[in-house]
Amino acid sequence: MSIKQQQYINGQWVDANSGNTRDIINPFNKEIIATVPESDETDTKAAIAAARAAFDNGEWSSTPATERGTIVRKIAELIERDKEELSRLESLDTGKTVEESRGDMDDIAGVFRYYAELADKNGGDLIDSPVPNSISRVVHEPVGVCGQITPWNYPLLQASWKLAPALATGNTLIMKPSEITPLTTIKVFELMEEAGVPAGVANLVLGAGSTVGAELSSNMDVDLISFTGGIVTGKKIMQAASVNVKKLALELGGKNPNIIFADADFEIAVDQALNGVFFHAGQICSAGTRLIVEESIHDEFVHALVERVKKFKLGSGFNEDTQMGPLISAEQLAKVEEYVETGVKEGATIAVGGSRPEDPELQNGFFYLPTVFTDCTTDMSIVQEEAFGPVITVEKFRAEEEAVKLANDSIYGLAGGVWTNDIAKAERCATKMRMGTVWINEFNLYFPHAPWGGFKQSGIGRELGKLGMEEYTETKHIFQNLKPESINWF
Repeated sequence: MSIKQQQYINGQWVDANSGNTRDIINPFNKEIIATVPESDETDTKAAIAAARAAFDNGEWSSTPATERGTIVRKIAELIERDKEELSRLESLDTGKTVEESRGDMDDIAGVFRYYAELADKNGGDLIDSPVPNSISRVVHEPVGVCGQITPWNYPLLQASWKLAPALATGNTLIMKPSEITPLTTIKVFELMEEAGVPAGVANLVLGAGSTVGAELSSNMDVDLISFTGGIVTGKKIMQAASVNVKKLALELGGKNPNIIFADADFEIAVDQALNGVFFHAGQICSAGTRLIVEESIHDEFVHALVERVKKFKLGSGFNEDTQMGPLISAEQLAKVEEYVETGVKEGATIAVGGSRPEDPELQNGFFYLPTVFTDCTTDMSIVQEEAFGPVITVEKFRAEEEAVKLANDSIYGLAGGVWTNDIAKAERCATKMRMGTVWINEFNLYFPHAPWGGFKQSGIGRELGKLGMEEYTETKHIFQNLKPESINWF
């Protein structure tokens, strides 16, 4: 049974001005689970106007940082209170297992708590002045009106990375979640209202990127755009944002290498290689979809991977024994199928998977079998392009230098991993790998304290950590002369 939802503009829950709506689909069985507003430029402009007025009146930005932190902390507490409801909504909306969603909610509450604690720790610095009897200080002020555009794969987790630092630093905002997975974002805006976020400070507009996202990117009253999503859209946003030289924070995905040396703990490396790719059916920007294995253990490693993959349990995210759910949509399923077909044409070998499942219970959902490609080389598009699905490519190497060279052979630079028991070797590789995050004997681990973002075409700026907070501030130098004197030049 579907439920009707609304969007949040200037402290009011409203429908789209046009009256248009969109059905939200459960990717497990294609059932309609909710109906939400389908907004356009008119609603977006109203939300921007509300955020602009709320920022310009100074109420939120001038609220003591400790009080803002208290409200952000309250949001964390409410997320913990409603963890089960949020987890259920996230799994209905995305198809991921409810256990994964529960873990997401813990992480999300942690993000809000982290930035609540940082809210009053950003008071500025005194710096040395060459002028006697003067005070020279550097302060950090909110950017202003922030447009925030989030993806469909981790709807609320990605939203938290943007909402928490923006609120803690005194900004106002307009959030546009993915039009196909908005339900937990709607719910968290209810919690933000309950926590005491003032009207106009946080606004939620539901609709397509081509309308809502385009207006946010080009509108002169928006000071910053934070976007997580695909590289093609990210480039369009950069162009649109140039109209008033907006600040930009862009996370545009990755094609992430995972290097396995022969001296690594074999069983752990196999297990983590699987975890690095197949959580949430591979729909993770940091998924370790490029496995680069030392030649001496390549065959044994691939065999171990394939045997484990054959045993994966696909199904509903609400079944306790389900290990992997469906892809998000028919469109994404078609993209993965095309990607696999391309790999075969390019000469790669399917070691396992490579099709939709035959299980009758899975026919109504957007399922694709976990797939392992071997005989892969860096000139193949399947090695260079994001699959955003349950597909891993395997390359081989002989020497350390070759492994690093293969890992860096990409337009992306989001994340990568190195597996070895040789600490010096691990450090050498990590130093040379051109990525925003390098894991050593780990993969896909992130937490609020550590900055997240990429090199090269994986994006601009950082989320999480103190740097994630700095994205939402402008730096100002204030100089005060305590004993001014005439210069008498003219």
